[in-house]
Amino acid sequence: MHELGAGTSGINPHHGSARNPYNVGKVAGGSSSGSAAVVCAGLCPVALGVDGGGSVRMPAALCGVVGFKPTAGRLSNAGVLPLNWTVGMAGILAGTVEDAVVAYSAIVDQSQPSYLRPELNLPMLTSTPSISNVRLAKYGKWFNDSSEDIRTCCDKALQTLRAQYGWETLDVTVPEIEEMRLAHYVTIGSECTASLAKYLDKLKRSEIGWDVRVALGVYGSFSSRAYLNSQRLRNRQMFFHKEIFKTADVIVSPMTGVTAYTLQDDALSSGELDYINGAALIRYSIAGNFLGLPAITVMVGQDKGGLPIGLQFIGRPWSEATLLHIAFAMQEACSKNHRKPVVFYDLLKKD
Repeated sequence: MHELGAGTSGINPHHGSARNPYNVGKVAGGSSSGSAAVVCAGLCPVALGVDGGGSVRMPAALCGVVGFKPTAGRLSNAGVLPLNWTVGMAGILAGTVEDAVVAYSAIVDQSQPSYLRPELNLPMLTSTPSISNVRLAKYGKWFNDSSEDIRTCCDKALQTLRAQYGWETLDVTVPEIEEMRLAHYVTIGSECTASLAKYLDKLKRSEIGWDVRVALGVYGSFSSRAYLNSQRLRNRQMFFHKEIFKTADVIVSPMTGVTAYTLQDDALSSGELDYINGAALIRYSIAGNFLGLPAITVMVGQDKGGLPIGLQFIGRPWSEATLLHIAFAMQEACSKNHRKPVVFYDLLKKD
């Protein structure tokens, strides 16, 4: 994984960098890089990660697997390093939506009283045609802030949903997306600094990769006033999203703004700060973490270089069953045309 979970590439100068099974010269994404790579390569059907800023969904999209982050509080955080406790939460990476549902049903937290959260419902994935009148909210300006291949592929996927199921796409506006991104960055950085403070005081900075060293330096510069103002923006954004969910069932977007980019040899031993690609990778991740909303990404195609493209569905709180059903429908409509990764092990194949 990316060192301390503080990056989006999966380049780790200490233990080696996770590589993308579709092209081993490309990044796997991060920070749950290895989890995405081993599922993509067929080495296991399901892996876990922690999603604080797309760290489950982003590598899932780059590696062409399912990335599922339930509503904040739906899964227990027991055993999870409290690195960024208000935005980070456990998530599932799986080869298929069906595998994600199996894993989700096994690990979902039902230990707390039922009045703290709605009853758990699991979808019957064989009855997709029975779901009608699904309304998908699309903010065109935001949706199109991606590479041409991603934009074209995701638009085609929405057209497929309309043609096969009659689902409607609604044009909406998500206000102040850039402000939300900055508020999330201040929040995750401040919480990371607070969580790691007692360890960093005892650690030599030279033992940390250059990219994480810079990130921690930036995180430590945030003030308490900036953190509190970010929480005011969080409440404001939750209001905006609730208004969208009055007319739409889910918000739809690409999962990333770019596909997997090239691993630079000189970055393998030091780490890499690539804010251009990093910003493009995290562009569509923020609402799921900053607002605690459930979100899922599923592969809908490949770019001209054969690298996976993921489409994301973001739901209202506690709507996991709906999200899983929609993702399954998308998978059924698109998966027949997908090429397998270059590195793939069929562990169930009989010789």
